[in-house]
Amino acid sequence: MVILSGILETMDQGRQRSIARASGAWAAAAFLATVFVASASQAQLAGHGGPIRALAVSPDGDSLLSGSFDTAAIHWSLKSDTATEVLRYHADAVDAVAFLKDGRMVTAGADARIAVWTAGQQQPDLLLEGHSGPVVALAVSPDGSKLASASWDHSVRLWSLTDGAARVLEGHQQNVNGVAFAPDGMSLVSVGYDLALRIWRLPDGQPEVVTLPAPLNAVTVAPDGEIVAGGSDGKLRMLTTDGKLSGEMAAGSKPIVALALSDDEALIAAAGIDGTVTIVERKSRSVLRTFVVPGSPVWSLVFLHDATTLVTGGAEGKIRRWNVQNGEPVGSNQFGTPVDSLAAYAGDHGAEVFRACVACHTLSAKGVQRAGPTLAGLFGGKMASLPGYRFSEALKKMDIIWTPETLAKMFEVGPNAYTPGTKMPEQRIGSAEDRRALTDFLARATLQ
Repeated sequence: MVILSGILETMDQGRQRSIARASGAWAAAAFLATVFVASASQAQLAGHGGPIRALAVSPDGDSLLSGSFDTAAIHWSLKSDTATEVLRYHADAVDAVAFLKDGRMVTAGADARIAVWTAGQQQPDLLLEGHSGPVVALAVSPDGSKLASASWDHSVRLWSLTDGAARVLEGHQQNVNGVAFAPDGMSLVSVGYDLALRIWRLPDGQPEVVTLPAPLNAVTVAPDGEIVAGGSDGKLRMLTTDGKLSGEMAAGSKPIVALALSDDEALIAAAGIDGTVTIVERKSRSVLRTFVVPGSPVWSLVFLHDATTLVTGGAEGKIRRWNVQNGEPVGSNQFGTPVDSLAAYAGDHGAEVFRACVACHTLSAKGVQRAGPTLAGLFGGKMASLPGYRFSEALKKMDIIWTPETLAKMFEVGPNAYTPGTKMPEQRIGSAEDRRALTDFLARATLQ
């Protein structure tokens, strides 16, 4: 795990939890359709099984692409509000997504890999490998020939979308969190935890370095060339094409974790770690309005091409639409409403203990796939034996049969002590009564 520094503790812990829970998840798997409906008015989508880490709108405005810590990307139809396909390749959280000009899609993840997809295909057309840390931001060049990626390995890479050849741009001293092309494609802007905003002059790649007062988490560039950066101090900073500071304003009191710019260049949307979304009029540097999205934080947002609708992705796995002029929800306000899988167990103490686990695990093999393996048929099975799931080599070598006793022991001493080599987040259940309630519940709820 990359050591995070220079940012508020809340941001640090939030990102670490999201990445840690996604670790060791599904590898390349078959295409899964998740459309169960005949009309948008009756939409019942499976949706994501975890926080929405990235969003992108297709050039024609008809599609949305979302990436989640559940290791999947979903291609949505904005005409019918239904999922058209699920893209599964990454072994970790999908932290960045993009559409190419030709309609292909790009996904990038905490597994340090980038995949280029053609709609309807079950496997990527092109794999871009070379980063050694999570890839957290992508940008497509104006002419569509190149892709830029920002990574926590402290580097930016510039990829040819023709042959996959890469050029490494180095200089950041800490995690790089954002990247964006200038409108003419002759410059690339990157921002990082090291307070640095770098303007890379292409093709030679020589950078101009601007040091700002706070760690930087996101960047976008307007069609007129103005650079907008979002910092961990909740402030937006605007810079000219040559890196001169031209404006500064507070968008909130918490770290900004995502930025979006409307097609008409008029509005900036800034998402805070506390779930607050601030809409800013770019030219006047004034706040149009602020609203709070349920289930903070808001990890991702994007304007639709009408410039009046904002789409947000939150920690609770929901994708919502908002009218930016009045801050009110639009339509059903979400794609793919997750159902409370524990609603049927109201009043069951073991189910309440298990509630901390539902972000990563389902009780049924028919449930929405999440970052961790399903627990269906758990007891009596050998550790790391579930077909199709990518377990660590350390777990595969352990001769442990899951029983109420072995599971209770793991939560008594902690996964790291009981199953060394696991990528499961460290957590313990100190109460013997709670451990017994949990194992009793799982014995009933995970029967095939």
